Amino acid sequence: MVLKKLKMAGIGAGLVLLLMLPDLAAAQTVRELPTSRMFRLGEGMVRIAEPGELADTLSLWGDVTAPGRYIVPRGTTVPELISYARGPISLRTGETTLDWSQVRLEIAISRFNEELALEEVFNFSYRYNEPMPKELREFRLRSDDMVSLQVRRRPIFKDYVEVVAPAVTLLLSIILIYDRFR
Repeated sequence: MVLKKLKMAGIGAGLVLLLMLPDLAAAQTVRELPTSRMFRLGEGMVRIAEPGELADTLSLWGDVTAPGRYIVPRGTTVPELISYARGPISLRTGETTLDWSQVRLEIAISRFNEELALEEVFNFSYRYNEPMPKELREFRLRSDDMVSLQVRRRPIFKDYVEVVAPAVTLLLSIILIYDRFR
């Protein structure tokens, strides 16, 4: 009885092995491909650092193309992190494209200082068409830093119209309704 069960298990294991051979061959070819410098671990989690490399885990929020939690090589700078996230958002619509010469980037880096037991915030601001401040370029990020980037621009005519138009429309609608009922 035991011998019969072992034989059946052996045949079953052999069948499973035969069915898995194509998958095993495919897995071998995947391992031979070079590893990527950027791959997603899950929604909002991006690994930049190679497995086994000393790494920091940071949060990047705000007006960037790919916000999320990043695993980056130790000693990564702010410009490198923003580049990993594919840069600031472009603010394009069907009618307009953002004039980057009028854009100001504001970057805030929040870091917990264990010695003082308080949160420190480092603020940087510069115009997009000006040189990046040296302090920002050389700022080394650490694990658990929270980086937020905000794209600011001067208001354009369209922005004023978007604010004023609903109020004017409401006022004119009230006047028309009042006129109809009178």
